[in-house]
Amino acid sequence: MRKPVFDEASPLLEVRDLRIEGQSDDSWHEIVKGVSFDLKRGEVLGLIGESGAGKSTIGLASIGYVRPGCRITSGQVRYKGIDLVSAKDRDKRALWGAELAYVAQSAAAAFNPAHRLIEQCQEPAVIHGERGEKKLRDRVIGLFQKLSLPQPEALGERYPHQLSGGQLQRVMTAMAMSCHPGLLIFDEPTTALDVTTQIEVLATIQQIVREFGVAAIYITHDLAVVSQVADRIIVLRYGEVVEEAPTTKMLSAPEAAYTKSLWAVRKLDKQEDLAAKPILHLRDVDAGYGNSIKILDKINLAVPRGRTVAVVGESGSGKSTLARTIMGLQPAFAGTIEFDGMELPLAFKQRSGLLHRRIQMIYQSPDTALNPRRRVRDILSRPLQRHLGLSGEARRQRVAELMSMVELNTRLLDRFPSELSGGEKQRVCIARALAVEPELIICDEVTSALDQIVAEGVLKLLLRLQQQIGITYIFITHDLATVRAISDWIVVMHRGEIVEQGPKSQIMTPPRHAYTELLFSSMPEMDPTWLPRVLRERQSAGIAQNVSAEMSM
Repeated sequence: MRKPVFDEASPLLEVRDLRIEGQSDDSWHEIVKGVSFDLKRGEVLGLIGESGAGKSTIGLASIGYVRPGCRITSGQVRYKGIDLVSAKDRDKRALWGAELAYVAQSAAAAFNPAHRLIEQCQEPAVIHGERGEKKLRDRVIGLFQKLSLPQPEALGERYPHQLSGGQLQRVMTAMAMSCHPGLLIFDEPTTALDVTTQIEVLATIQQIVREFGVAAIYITHDLAVVSQVADRIIVLRYGEVVEEAPTTKMLSAPEAAYTKSLWAVRKLDKQEDLAAKPILHLRDVDAGYGNSIKILDKINLAVPRGRTVAVVGESGSGKSTLARTIMGLQPAFAGTIEFDGMELPLAFKQRSGLLHRRIQMIYQSPDTALNPRRRVRDILSRPLQRHLGLSGEARRQRVAELMSMVELNTRLLDRFPSELSGGEKQRVCIARALAVEPELIICDEVTSALDQIVAEGVLKLLLRLQQQIGITYIFITHDLATVRAISDWIVVMHRGEIVEQGPKSQIMTPPRHAYTELLFSSMPEMDPTWLPRVLRERQSAGIAQNVSAEMSM
């Protein structure tokens, strides 16, 4: 490929009248409708909008890639003067990883489970001809350090399943940065991260953009997050640009009615109600991996029937391990777990089918939770047949009801998970959990992949179901706005221990434990000056270091 002469004063990326079609039911329909924008070196462009608005499709097209079942019908995507729409595949492959890099939304689905992380992070540089194992290893370890990953020297020797979701997301960011590309596409890179880790990652992204002069597209549904990193914001809906403006102007004076509606969402605030007997009781529960690696230490927790307990804490604090231990997927080393007054077998395989039906879990990553070879109709039909014995017309009607409950169109029933947006996949997971009419649902970051309007709808749905049929929720999340919206009782975890728990009104109001204070002060505000201000305050006060020292005593 003969590269055109590139004027460094010109935009690094130029997108002109981009139109993309998607295939459905043997017909094509337009999903990106004439999108245009420029991106300069050292600039970050934020793309926001509801699930299905075309954010990820545009992000991928910006590096010259479209998913199977999609096609670019017209328009230009030019990187350093190279038209990526008309470029040959071999020429684009020469740019992918080296000049153009993509940080995907689901880290769990992006890594090869059979290879160590250090090998996978070095691979882009090796593919593009770089040599010197020690040099590449040192570079990756340096990126691990910049991204505040624990034990950066040894972390690379682990496999993907040995890291938490948030840690794995940061490793994927390091992998994308390993060749120092000119253009980075961040597709919801902080979705799986707790608020304190999120600050470090956002600061690192700002540092990378500033130090290396790269351009970046930041795709997200979190308005407070995008306001910290983006210089400009484009609001998308149904594949079209609704509004574009510099970040400060967009936040202070949005013009479009749809943009204003995005700014107004997520103001739910459930009034706590604890007047109920526990449906679940954990007493002195220890759990971990193998026979020697302890993650949970002396967990004592009572979950009131028909109420919501929110579990918060940093990535790696033990939140998801707690969920798997309650489910029996990661049997406890010691202690007891009681459900509805009955002591549960600690291992999942020792529990009856009735117990499996009564306790359900919605997992953090829909990409790994849904069978990619099954259509949505089959995914929802299977638990109805297995646990409730439904068949024929009764099963079809129940499937349609479930789709309506989670606000999905029944035309999606014949699609595979890969043909759905991230938000649509998560709602299928919620529908599957609801299918067998459980009494307790463990929700592991169930709204983290959803845009704010859809997330608000899902939270309202969960609250409505709780009011109507008395479902109990354990809600694992790092989104403190979600905690405020849905919880009655809050549990704060750190390093496998419960450092503080109590009614929402108590935990949300100072004074509180130092670590709890750190978490709540890390919740981003819709103010572009928030991140640098918080970083300065913490550096001068040594807050993070003081808390870490306190917790290790």
